[in-house]
Amino acid sequence: MKKINVLFFLVGLVFCTAQNKAVLYDFYEVPQALLLNPGVKAPYKWHAGVPLLSGFSMQAGTSGVTVNDLFANDGVDFNTKIRERAIYSMSQRDEFSLSGQLELFTVGFRGKNNPDNYYSFGMYGEGFFSQFWPQDLAILAFEGNATNIGRRFDLSHLTNQGEVVNVLHFGVNKRLDEDWTIGARAKLYSSVLEFKTKGNSGYFETTLGEQNILRNTVVADLSLETSGLQEFIDIIDEDSNTTQEDLINKFISRSLFGGNLGLGFDVGFTHNLSANTLVTGSLLDVGFIYHNNAVKNYSVTGSANNEGLEIILPEDLANFNTDLWQELVDDIEEQVDYTTDASSWVSLRPVKLYASIRHNFGNTSTKTVRRDNCGCAFNGAGSSGSSQNIDYKNAVGAQLFMINRPKGPQAALSAFYQKRLGNILALKTTYTIDKYSLSNIGLGLNFQAGPVNFYIMGDNLLGYRNVADSHYASLQFGFNILSWNDN
Repeated sequence: MKKINVLFFLVGLVFCTAQNKAVLYDFYEVPQALLLNPGVKAPYKWHAGVPLLSGFSMQAGTSGVTVNDLFANDGVDFNTKIRERAIYSMSQRDEFSLSGQLELFTVGFRGKNNPDNYYSFGMYGEGFFSQFWPQDLAILAFEGNATNIGRRFDLSHLTNQGEVVNVLHFGVNKRLDEDWTIGARAKLYSSVLEFKTKGNSGYFETTLGEQNILRNTVVADLSLETSGLQEFIDIIDEDSNTTQEDLINKFISRSLFGGNLGLGFDVGFTHNLSANTLVTGSLLDVGFIYHNNAVKNYSVTGSANNEGLEIILPEDLANFNTDLWQELVDDIEEQVDYTTDASSWVSLRPVKLYASIRHNFGNTSTKTVRRDNCGCAFNGAGSSGSSQNIDYKNAVGAQLFMINRPKGPQAALSAFYQKRLGNILALKTTYTIDKYSLSNIGLGLNFQAGPVNFYIMGDNLLGYRNVADSHYASLQFGFNILSWNDN
């Protein structure tokens, strides 16, 4: 039971691990929007997130089969569902993914001597797990090789990746003039654990044999790189009375820069094309992590041919022991090179790109004063109870999101409508098209009660009618204390 509990703990670490946040992007009443675009408008005098509660997000997606496809009580035999809805319906580009982020703390403040600058810093943990469907290997496992004589099963379909990483960051948001706001953010990564296998090649093939009925051939160039993972496995294998405590201590140690380190940066901008139309863009997580401790890598290279056990009848029938099987294993190991090593390696961060165009309309909820080159962009005497410098009552637009993934870039396109109701409530709804869904409707609400800011956002709301049949689900929420600037 203890091992089962520990296993679920580790799975939680990896699976509660962020990708497209269409609702939050450019929703600049929420300070966490700075993490998606360091050049977003920042109408605050200062902000401070409630520790561990300022930003939580979790997402799950499948571009292939859903839970309901396999387990719905629809009168269809389960094996038929597996065969028709999974094995033969999904391709190697179908993906199962889980991701998430937990903000540990965040603080932001406007420069006293240069009020055009807004500084922010903080720390968050994030991670993700991605498994691409191994199409050929799934067919081989389901059908076996007896009915697939002469078919080559492609080993390159083996692709997965997972990580847990802690990020310490510092950003500067600068208002250049009435039309331009730019920003940049520096990041220090501390990898807790990471594993990945991609770029594999080779095949498995069964043909007619010469000395036996069938001949199996394996040609492989496979690799799995891991860091940090072995330390957690070793703790589990010890199975002591302090296993769970040791796991938590190890996790904290590697989170607080006791793991593998890396560097990265974000950049972004907001540009007013006219008084009511603006464009934004950002590039996130341009960086790397250098893995040189707690590293364990695996590789299988070479080719092997085997026609099974060579049995002499009837003598071997009375002596059918493990030595015969060991001879088979030894024969394969002589032909295929299986190695493990602790060589350091570098992982690139999953670079993300956001872009949007937005048009504001309707009377703004607060009076906007234009100050061309007056050097007085912000008044230092802010009021924590007012929402100043919010320049829209209604807004519509479109957003683009792209992320670099193991099998190439993935993209999502969103249309949105945004609405402010006085100084208390702001809403944003989105319609997103991506590889997971063509009917993803999202909704975000931002509440302002004096200095207290609370937001909650969700994606694919139609899927909540039947979560088991949903291809995508997303939830974000958080609490902040902030003071707005006065015009």
